[in-house]
Amino acid sequence: MSRTSSTTSAVATSTCPPGHTVPPFAPLRVGRGGDRLRRVLRRRRRAAAAGLAVAAAALAVGGTEAQASRGAAPAKVKAPPPAAVRMVSAPVRIADAGTVRLLRPGDRVDVVAAERAGPPRVVAAGARVAEVPESDQGVGDGGALVVLSVPRDTARALVGAGSVARLAVTLC
Repeated sequence: MSRTSSTTSAVATSTCPPGHTVPPFAPLRVGRGGDRLRRVLRRRRRAAAAGLAVAAAALAVGGTEAQASRGAAPAKVKAPPPAAVRMVSAPVRIADAGTVRLLRPGDRVDVVAAERAGPPRVVAAGARVAEVPESDQGVGDGGALVVLSVPRDTARALVGAGSVARLAVTLC
C-alpha cells in the first residue's frame, strides 16, 4: 500500500497587533513627595531638640563655673531639705471658745501664747486645723478644744506653752 501524503498549509491569522519596543523612560516614584516633607520636618525637630539640649547643658554646667572664672565667689550650696517631717495631731485648749467656733477643718492658724510675765509669743505658725470637737457644756471659762496638725517638735512646744500660758489663735 502506498501512502499518499497530502500537505496542507496552515495560514496563521492573529488578532494581535505586531509587537513594538518599549521606549526608555525615567523610573516613577509614587508617593514620595509627602515623605520628603516629613523627613525635612523631622530633621528640623531633631536639630531644635539637640540645640535646646546643648543650651541647657551649657547653662547647667557653665553657670557656676563661668562665675568662678570671672573671680566671683562660689555659690553656696543649700543643704537638701530634711526628710519628710512627720505631722502629728495635737489637741490644744484655746482660751477664747468663741474664736474656736469660727474655725473649720483645713484652716491655717497661728497659735499665740500670752503669759503674764512677758510679751506674747508665737508658738506655732501656719498650723492646719484638723478637727474642731464639740465644746464641753460643763466647762465654764475653760476655753475650747481644737486639734491641730503640726510637726512633732511644734506639738511639744504647744503642750509646754499650754500648761503655763493662755493660748489664742489667729487665722492666717
